[in-house]
Amino acid sequence: MASKQGYGPDLRKFMDKRLHVRLNGKRRITGIMIGHDPFMNIVLDQAVEHIGKETNPIGKVMVRGNSMILWECLDKLPGGL
Repeated sequence: MASKQGYGPDLRKFMDKRLHVRLNGKRRITGIMIGHDPFMNIVLDQAVEHIGKETNPIGKVMVRGNSMILWECLDKLPGGL
């Protein structure tokens, strides 16, 4: 049986951009993306956890790709995307 291979998502356009990430378990984090891998794991710097109306600064954090529900880029992307 052939293995399923392909390229991971191209996340380069989100580097050094502010992201708002919604995670499973109703968790939310905002931060600047400074790294990623083919499995959609991302590293956020200056990350802030949002709990209700409260915020908790957590610094640098690695977010697993399979725990992300959605993300929103808060900065303008080149090319108008």
